[in-house]
Amino acid sequence: MVNFTGHAIQAHDLTVVRGDRTVLRGLDFAVQPGRTTGLLGPSGCGKSTLMRAIVGTQAKVTGTLDVLGRPAGDPSLRARIGYVTQAPSVYDDLTVRQNLDYFAAVLLPGGRHRDARTEAVTRALTDVDLASHADALAGNLSGGQRSRVSLAVALLGTPELLVLDEPTVGLDPVLRRDLWALFHRLADERGTTLLVSSHVMDEAERCHRLLLMRGGEILAGGTSHAEGYEGDTPEALRRRNDTATVEDAFLRLVDAANALQEARR
Repeated sequence: MVNFTGHAIQAHDLTVVRGDRTVLRGLDFAVQPGRTTGLLGPSGCGKSTLMRAIVGTQAKVTGTLDVLGRPAGDPSLRARIGYVTQAPSVYDDLTVRQNLDYFAAVLLPGGRHRDARTEAVTRALTDVDLASHADALAGNLSGGQRSRVSLAVALLGTPELLVLDEPTVGLDPVLRRDLWALFHRLADERGTTLLVSSHVMDEAERCHRLLLMRGGEILAGGTSHAEGYEGDTPEALRRRNDTATVEDAFLRLVDAANALQEARR
């Protein structure tokens, strides 16, 4: 179990400028530890940029961003965070087990020791249900299986924080269901904090908490001055906006934001 206390992620006035474009606009939010937080919004709204900032790979970040009690990008966080990008990061000419063995040797503190690697690889294969495909070439796997290999790489070191950039895009409903079951198992049984991005609004219902983004800003789930506030649950978001679904709540928030912009002109 993870022993980290306090907010897993906390941002204040977080801003990212790329060229003449402001990609993230003064974000204020906090993410609870040991929960699955959904980062939802349309493509191009800044989700991937925010995730890169959290894992410390995004340039030109201003404001405050603390991750697991340390400034984002601090070298001490490398072994504590697992990051899965949209494109699967695997070598097609290696088997699944060889891929994991290679990344274990590179990423794990004890990765040069065969026993440590074997234990980590076996656990990761079991976590993502790929033990039966361990000796298959990665290049021969389906898209969903390749995505699970990337997730297995991120799980090698039993990270405290998992940052997953649209991990279920293009997957069939059964595999999406199985992955979400794994996400909740990691949070519930290991205390792992998960930040999962998606542009599919029905996945919001699977999350403990939500951050809704549009145009580089947070529409819901950001910091509030209310005592004890820790972000929006799907139920709270629906109730506050008097809607039946999170998608309807998001659309109502978008309409309100557009109306406010028009009134300011």
